[in-house]
Amino acid sequence: MLTITTHTKFLAAFLCACFISHAAIAGESQDYGLYGQSTFVYQSHSGFNSPYQGQNSLQTGNNNAETTDITLFAGMRLGTGELWINPEIDQGFGLSNTLGVAGFPSGEAYKVGANTPYLRLPRAFYRKVFNLGGEEQSISASANQLARTQTADNVILTIGKFSVVDVFDTNSYAHDPRSDFLNWSVVDAGAFDYAADAWGYTKGMSIEWTRARWTLRGGFFDLSTIPNTTVLDHTFAQHEWVGEVEERHQLEGHPGKLKLLGFINKGNMGSYADALRLAAQTNSTPDTALVRRGSSNSGFALNLEQEIASDLGAFARASANQGSQEAFEFTEINKSLSAGLSLKGSRWRRNDDTAGLAFVANGLSGAARSYFAAGGMGILIGDGQLPHYGYEKITETYYSYALPGLDHFFLTANYQYVINPAYNHDRGPISFFGMRLHKDF
Repeated sequence: MLTITTHTKFLAAFLCACFISHAAIAGESQDYGLYGQSTFVYQSHSGFNSPYQGQNSLQTGNNNAETTDITLFAGMRLGTGELWINPEIDQGFGLSNTLGVAGFPSGEAYKVGANTPYLRLPRAFYRKVFNLGGEEQSISASANQLARTQTADNVILTIGKFSVVDVFDTNSYAHDPRSDFLNWSVVDAGAFDYAADAWGYTKGMSIEWTRARWTLRGGFFDLSTIPNTTVLDHTFAQHEWVGEVEERHQLEGHPGKLKLLGFINKGNMGSYADALRLAAQTNSTPDTALVRRGSSNSGFALNLEQEIASDLGAFARASANQGSQEAFEFTEINKSLSAGLSLKGSRWRRNDDTAGLAFVANGLSGAARSYFAAGGMGILIGDGQLPHYGYEKITETYYSYALPGLDHFFLTANYQYVINPAYNHDRGPISFFGMRLHKDF
């Protein structure tokens, strides 16, 4: 956990960044852009029922954790394209070192943590738009996007270091833990094991082809050298292919999107069955790290967003993967279903406020259940045993309050209720309480 001195210094830096004027640093010229953000998240949970626990269990008793990050979005026009870099300072930990719940309660918590603030570069990418004709559209300037004019029919190429979910599986109502929901399996499709290092970023390229009411996307990305590590396989011998088709429509005058995504990961993966077989032969605990070999894992995700009224939107995701191999990058979820609502505060004269409510059910494959029941450990979960399996059920709600007189500054209260954490009917349920401060500048 944080020392008082370190935490106080970094929180002070966060507050200083929060009060920098957005207008003062946001470039008016379309040739460059300079933006930033600061986010502080505090979460806690009280004691819960826990007759036993393992190496990767959520700690029992009262617990709390904080994370803070400060990001600069710096971009410039390079030829006919855009070059962006996002240097970032991070600090803090997720609850129980980001272990114990497959649908982890904070998307701002990474699989690595540190007491001392550290600098990293999560994004450094080049984007090029090829206009193919049709109606001209004006794209407003924002973080990681220069103001530009493009035609309705176009191709967009992105290459470099960024997050797969910057481009794929996006959703207007549930996708950004800095401004909407926090839970991992709400902001992303739970069973989408997307290529990433331990912070959620990778290297590769994506291409998007847009025509009228649909967009077709494809991408090729780098996997980690071994599952859940900070080092990417720079040879691309271990890699991910991902494709997505997006359909846009109007429902009684309200816009909506439907997306179907498919992915395949190829790398050195451990089979749950092989790990169990070796454990039986050696009278030991199964460990997928001991049986890793060249293999693949594939899956799909269905993603819906629909405006119901000008201030009310609905979303839903369904996803699944093969479940025969260990989770490589994201979390131990082999099937997931989520849905929810997002309501703007205009009905009570708080136009910049937002309230959200979501429900999630996550599940394991039969092979994964057997592995964890025998005491195996994963990326996020592992209670040492799993005698009574149950779907991990999560309810999340939040209210984002725009602080009066402070532009782009939001205080959010968040609550999550988790039944069967890590699919274990013997542990929990658990209430998570959260508070988030977020400032765009």
